[in-house]
Amino acid sequence: MTGPCIAIDAMGGDVGPAAIVAGVSAARRKDRSLSFLLFGDEALIRPEIARHANLADAITVHHTSEKIEPTEKPSQAIRRARTTSMGMTINAVKDGQAHAALSAGNTGALMAIAKLALRTMPGIDRPALAALLPSLGDKDLVMLDLGANTECDAQNLVQFAVMGAAYARTVLDIESPRVKLLNIGTEELKGTGELKEAAALLRDATYLPFRFNGFTEGDQLSRGEVDVVVTDGFSGNIALKTAEGTARFVTDLLRRAFTSSLRSKAGFALSKPALHMLKVHLDPNNHNGAVFLGLNGLVVKSHGSATPKGIANAIKVAASMVRNDITRKIGDDLDEFRAHAFAADAPAGKAVGNETPTGDSAP
Repeated sequence: MTGPCIAIDAMGGDVGPAAIVAGVSAARRKDRSLSFLLFGDEALIRPEIARHANLADAITVHHTSEKIEPTEKPSQAIRRARTTSMGMTINAVKDGQAHAALSAGNTGALMAIAKLALRTMPGIDRPALAALLPSLGDKDLVMLDLGANTECDAQNLVQFAVMGAAYARTVLDIESPRVKLLNIGTEELKGTGELKEAAALLRDATYLPFRFNGFTEGDQLSRGEVDVVVTDGFSGNIALKTAEGTARFVTDLLRRAFTSSLRSKAGFALSKPALHMLKVHLDPNNHNGAVFLGLNGLVVKSHGSATPKGIANAIKVAASMVRNDITRKIGDDLDEFRAHAFAADAPAGKAVGNETPTGDSAP
C-alpha cells in the first residue's frame, strides 16, 4: 500500500542529517507505507542512511550543498531558495513530487519561502503557525498563531479559528473542538476591538463544526477545558515560550530538590515512576511538529533541537494531515463561513452571489 511521500530538509536543525535520518527510520518502523525525499549534502546523508536497513527502499536523495543558515534573514533566504535544501524541499510539494514538507531549519525563512512558493488558500489572508501543547485533558490542545503574524485583525482570527478547528479534527480526532480566543480576561467586555469583533463573528458561526466558548486566559491553557486556542502571533509566541520555560523550570527545580540530601534521593527512588510520566508529558519531542496552516500545500516545522523521536513525531503529524486531507477540510469550512456571511449581508430581494434583481424587471 502506497502511503504519503514526505519531503525533508536534511540540513535543517541543530544536529544535521544524523538526527533527521534516524527520525525518518523511526517513523518508517511504525509506518512502512511512508516514503521520503531528502534534500541536502549527499556525502553527509548517505552514510547515515546506511546505518538504517529499513530505509534502503524508502528514500530518494536529492543533492545540494547549499542550505539556509539559522541566522539568515527571510529576504536573503528567498533570493537563493531555489538551490537550497529548504527551498528544494518546499518546491517538491509545489511540483507534486511530495505530499508534505518538513524542515527543522530557520522558521522565518521557512515561512517566507513556503508562502511565496505555495501561496495562501482562497479565503485565507495570512497563514498561521499551529502546534500541539500538553494539557491535563485527555488530549493535547492546538494553539495558533505562534509567531507567523505579529498583528492580526478580526478576520484573521476567525480564519485561524477555522483552520485550528480543522487541525484538531484531523490530528486529535475531535469531532467538534472547543475553541477559545486568548484574552486578558474571560468577560465579554475585556480585550481589544479585534478580539471582541472576532468573538462576535465566531458566536454566530454555529453552523461550523466546532464550538466557540468565548475567551480564555493564559493560566487556563493547560487545564483541559479547551481544544483550540486562537491568538495573534505576538501573544502566541510569548505564551508558548513562557509555557516551555515554565516546564523547564519545574523539571530543573525537581531535579535540584531530589539531589539536595540523602532523604531526597530516597524520595526520588520512590517517585521515579511518577516523575517519568511527568517527563514524558512535558517532553517537547512528544509534541514536535508545528504546522503552517492556510497554504496550498502542507508544511511542518520541527524544533531545531529535536531528537530522532521528535523528528518521527513531526513526520507522523505530516502523514496524518495528508491522509485526512486537511487542506480540503479547511477550504470546505471557509466556504461554509463565507456563504453564511454573504447571505447575512445580502440586501433583501437579491440572491447571494447573483446581481440580477428578482421580479418582473429581470430580462
